[in-house]
Amino acid sequence: MDRVATLTLYFRDGCHLCEDMQRLLGELLDPASYRLERVDIDADAALKREYNELVPVLKLDQTELCRYFLDLNAVQQALAGYNNGVEP
Repeated sequence: MDRVATLTLYFRDGCHLCEDMQRLLGELLDPASYRLERVDIDADAALKREYNELVPVLKLDQTELCRYFLDLNAVQQALAGYNNGVEP
């Protein structure tokens, strides 16, 4: 069975950049190539302190792939490496 990468999107409600990043992920990537976990930073004080002015932030495992805007190339490279057994 193939493993599926989990991308973590740190976001906050009402953030248009966050909404744009999530929309573009859905439009530009094969939905079978990843699973998206959304984390609302405002629900956790520590996350809010860490990411307050940085959202959206997209990570694969502990590796930050992009913030503010989707870096499609970085995401595609990370997913390709992950799917080939290379850790990010």
